[in-house]
Amino acid sequence: MNRISTKLTVYFFVTVLIMETSLMLYLHKNIINSRTEEEFNRLLANGSNHRDVLTAYFSDTTMKHIVLMEKDGDREVLITNASGEIISSSNEKGERLQKYLPPLETINATEDQILYADWKDMPYIISVHPYHVESGQTGYVIMFQSTASINHLVAKLNMHFGMAGVTSVAALFIIYAFLSKFLTRPLIRMKEATEKLSMGDFDVSLPAIGKDELGELSGSIQKLAGDLERLTVERNEFLAATAHELSTPLTYLNGYSKVARRQGIQEAERNRYLDIIAEESERMKDLVNNLLDLAKMDENSFPVTKEYFWADSFIQHVIKLVEPSFGIKKLDLELELEGDFRIYADPLRLEQILMNLLDNALKYSNEASVVTLQVFKKEDKTVFIITDRGIGIPEQYLPFIFEKLYRVEKSRSRTYGGSGIGLSVVKELVEAHGGSIEVTSLLGQGSKFTVTL
Repeated sequence: MNRISTKLTVYFFVTVLIMETSLMLYLHKNIINSRTEEEFNRLLANGSNHRDVLTAYFSDTTMKHIVLMEKDGDREVLITNASGEIISSSNEKGERLQKYLPPLETINATEDQILYADWKDMPYIISVHPYHVESGQTGYVIMFQSTASINHLVAKLNMHFGMAGVTSVAALFIIYAFLSKFLTRPLIRMKEATEKLSMGDFDVSLPAIGKDELGELSGSIQKLAGDLERLTVERNEFLAATAHELSTPLTYLNGYSKVARRQGIQEAERNRYLDIIAEESERMKDLVNNLLDLAKMDENSFPVTKEYFWADSFIQHVIKLVEPSFGIKKLDLELELEGDFRIYADPLRLEQILMNLLDNALKYSNEASVVTLQVFKKEDKTVFIITDRGIGIPEQYLPFIFEKLYRVEKSRSRTYGGSGIGLSVVKELVEAHGGSIEVTSLLGQGSKFTVTL
C-alpha cells in the first residue's frame, strides 16, 4: 500500500464496488418485483375472466372450455363448489394441485385475491376468484401460475449481474494500468527528481505532461532544480569572491603593519602606511557588515520601528553622507524634493535603503555623469526614485537582481565592486515597511529604481 497507484486502485475499487453492488441490488430487486407483480396481475386478470364467463354461462360445457384453455400450459385451474369439492380441474381432478392449497372448505374469499405469493419456495403462485350464479350455485375459480418463468428470470439476472461484476473488476485492472502509466509514472519520476535534488544533483529533466496539476508540479520541480543550481553556483562564487576580498585587505594589513613598525622609517611614510591600513580596515568592515546583513536576511530579522519625521532634513542628511564619494568620482547628485512633508518609516532602515541604492548608482555610473534622487508624496505614500545614467542592466537579468548573492555578469560585477547583497537587503527592508520596489533599465543608458513606502 506504499504506491499511490495501489492506493488509488484500492480506493477506486472499493468505491465502485459499493456503488455497483448497491445499484445491482436495487435493479435486481426492482426487476424481480416488477416481473412478479406482472405475473400476479396477469394471473388475477385471467382468473377474473374465467370467473366472469362461468358466472354468465354456468354449465359443464363452460367449465370444460375453461379447463381446456389452461391445460398443458404454465397455468392450471381448479373449479370448486360451495362445499369445497372440486367439480372441474385441468389436472387429474386436482389431486396434484390440491396439495398446495389449504383445505378447500376453509377458503373464505369474498373478492379476487392472491392466495399464495411465495414464488421462491412454491412451484405455483395461486389466486382465488369467488363466483355466484343466479341459480344459487357458488364456489371458487382457483388459478395456478407456475413460478418456473420467474425463477428462470432470476437465474438469468444472477448470471448477467455476475458477468457485469466480473467485467467491472477487469475494467478496474485496466484502469489501474492506465493510472500507473499516465498518473503514477510521472509522480515516480518527480519523486526520483526530488531525491536527486536532495543529494545535490541538479541535472534534472522531466517531460512535459500537460497543463494540469501534474504538469504544473513537473514545471515547478524543473524550475526548482534550475534555481537550486543557480543558487549553488552563486553561493560558491560569492564565497570565493568573499575569500578574495578578505584576503586582499588582510595581506595589506599584515604587510603595511610590518613596514610601519620598522625602525628609522620617516614619519610621513609611516603615516601613509597607516592610512592604507585604515582604508583596508574600512573595506573589511563594509564587507563584514554586508555578511551580517546577509545573515539577518536568512533569519528574517530586520526589525522596523516606524515613526514620523520631516523629509527635507532627512534627505539632506543622506546627501551629506554620500556627497564625498560622488565627488571623488566626479558625479553630480541632483535632488528633486517636492516640498517638505512628513515621512512615516523607520529612519535608520530608510537611510540604509537609500544609501544602498545611491551606492549602487555610484558604482555603476560613468564618471562625470548625473544621478538624480526624486522624493515626493503620492496620496498617503512616499515615493523615492533614484535614476542613474550608467552602464544599465541587461533585460534578461532584471527578474533576478533582488535575489540574494545574485550579481549581473559576475566578472563585471567584481570589477565594479558588487557583492550581490545590497539590493537583496533593500528589497527585504522595503517589504518589511510594507512597501514595494521596482526597477527599469536600458543597457548602456542607465537604471531607475522606484521605492514606494
